[in-house]
Amino acid sequence: MSKKETKKKAEISDDTIINEAATETVIELSGEEQLSVDLAEEKDKFLRLFAEFENYKRRTTKERIELFSTASQDVIKSLLPVVDDFDRALLEMSKSKATELSKGVELIRNKLISTLEQKGLNVIEITKGDLFNADDHEAITQIPAPSNDMKGKIIDVIEKGYKLGDKVIRFPKVVIGN
Repeated sequence: MSKKETKKKAEISDDTIINEAATETVIELSGEEQLSVDLAEEKDKFLRLFAEFENYKRRTTKERIELFSTASQDVIKSLLPVVDDFDRALLEMSKSKATELSKGVELIRNKLISTLEQKGLNVIEITKGDLFNADDHEAITQIPAPSNDMKGKIIDVIEKGYKLGDKVIRFPKVVIGN
């Protein structure tokens, strides 16, 4: 066989395959069958649209909750320096003789703290002598440890840390011994 004849047979066989495929796809459906196929397609479109809408509702609800928690987080975070100032004021007032004044300041501080706790604020409890963990504490400085057993441990707490729910909004600032 020559190259021309082989090429011609290949073209004929390709045309036959295309024609056979075209006749297979053009299957006549009765009116009732066509309607049921169309109905199935429309049901599928509807179910997909419904699922997409449910996902949209779930996503926007989640975003709204995150927005409210973030908004309160910003307000609470901005009030933390006020709480620190109250603590420092009470510490200085305890050194003086002004007991009536310190009681008033302590009442105001306690009211502020209880309001913030109702909104989900919790103090991160740490004490001197706890083991330092870089994931949970922020080291301000290192000083020589007063004893060998205090190496790598917290010597002093400079600023308290706070959590809002499960999220840390301010890490405790500490001094560690080396």
